[in-house]
Amino acid sequence: MSLPTEAEAALDAFQAVGSWEQRARMLMQWGERLPALAEAEKVDANLVQGCESLVWLVGHLQDGHWHFAASSDARMIRGLVALLLARVNGLSAVALQAVDLPDWFNQLGLSRQLSPSRSNGLNAVLQRMRELSRMQN
Repeated sequence: MSLPTEAEAALDAFQAVGSWEQRARMLMQWGERLPALAEAEKVDANLVQGCESLVWLVGHLQDGHWHFAASSDARMIRGLVALLLARVNGLSAVALQAVDLPDWFNQLGLSRQLSPSRSNGLNAVLQRMRELSRMQN
């Protein structure tokens, strides 16, 4: 399965750096590039359940492809969510169901640094994306 363009760019960038410090710095940079959500979107209805940090997620379907936006109060989570968005934005609902989260972060070289709570939180974000895609299909 081919990756969205932004996911390819992320993969190239993360595979090009060797040390965890460089990856952590790059992770923060990805988080900083995440467009801010409007305050009106930071409501309880958009809050992802199952995350230790606050994560808001909104999504819309356009021409059969999903586009998500998210924000978090935690810098590291913002970076991880930005990388998740790079992987899923532009996918159909069917392709979204097939995303393998552990494999994606493994390819990026970040899986060892995902604590169980961060991993659970990211899974919760992906599950919420899947729920949204099912509700509008």
